Amino acid sequence: MKEIGEIYNFCAGPAVMPVPVMENVQKELRNHGGSGMSVMEISHRSEAFKGILADAKSRLKALLNVPDDYAVLFLQGGASLQFPMVPMNLGKGAYVITGRWAQKAYEAAALQKKGVAIDGSADKDFGYIPRIDPASIPKDADYLHICDNNTLYGTRYFEPPETGGVPLVSDMSSCILSRPCDVRKYGLIYAGAQKNIGPAGLCVVIIRKDLLERPVDESVPLMLRYRTYYEFDSMYNTPPTFSVYVAGLVFAWLQDLGGLAVMEEINKEKAKLLYSAIADSALYINNVPPRDRSIMNVPFRLRNRALEPKFLEEAEKEGLMNLKGHWSIGGIRASIYNAMPMEGVKKLVNFMQKFERENL
Repeated sequence: MKEIGEIYNFCAGPAVMPVPVMENVQKELRNHGGSGMSVMEISHRSEAFKGILADAKSRLKALLNVPDDYAVLFLQGGASLQFPMVPMNLGKGAYVITGRWAQKAYEAAALQKKGVAIDGSADKDFGYIPRIDPASIPKDADYLHICDNNTLYGTRYFEPPETGGVPLVSDMSSCILSRPCDVRKYGLIYAGAQKNIGPAGLCVVIIRKDLLERPVDESVPLMLRYRTYYEFDSMYNTPPTFSVYVAGLVFAWLQDLGGLAVMEEINKEKAKLLYSAIADSALYINNVPPRDRSIMNVPFRLRNRALEPKFLEEAEKEGLMNLKGHWSIGGIRASIYNAMPMEGVKKLVNFMQKFERENL
């Protein structure tokens, strides 16, 4: 059995959590705020939880500089529930297919006859981000949908695409809070929590308030309308209370660190170290163009793919966990989200270099 501190978790999600946050959760687990009760036990209608919710929302808005004409909503169902909710609430969308999750979002809209794919990168196994010409967006599109960071393929948008005034919708599940973000460039941002925000079970939505006024078909259940969550302050039903609580602690941790500009510099340094180790190697390869490389998810292959099972087995013995690539494409993938310390990346790089010396 491995002890705490002996392992580094490179899982794509649910992902590594900040140590100070986990220690705070442990400390308060059975007695939050001197109440004698756990956050998991208190009513979501209590003043205690209302304070937790308000604090989390305020901290997130401060971190991202969310303008007053945007609403912050806490939902359930993960990012996958947003795939059908976006077209249900916003209308017909144009989709850029840059990977598995962008494809699933498009398919959910297409089922409603509200989605059209206008571009993508399937021609090169999703190994790059296409440059979008605003003129390619259909004139009747109510929004343009992108997946900001692609966990399977290690690509990301360096800058959001120009849309010619069409609201931009982005799935930021795997990159939110990793760097500063100009929220005004988006009509709607959504993000599952389990990578950079907190435990699975929570999904954050940031939506421009005028989009809440768009007419929604009467057949859409109230639980699938953004307006419902806005009017009831994200508490139309019982919200994922524990996940909201931990998210608030993560937001506070980021603020104490110095904010997203500081976090971005740390993330860049971690990614630079790992990408440099791959580039300097005769064994490892990553084919994503530098401009499109994710600083959250770094997939790579061994030139001798027969060595990959051995690499993964020996890495795990060294406490480098969950490096196996997505089941659909294989290979190796290191997810180095905000909470992954530089020490973890250094240990991975040292192991990679040692493995190469012993296996070439």
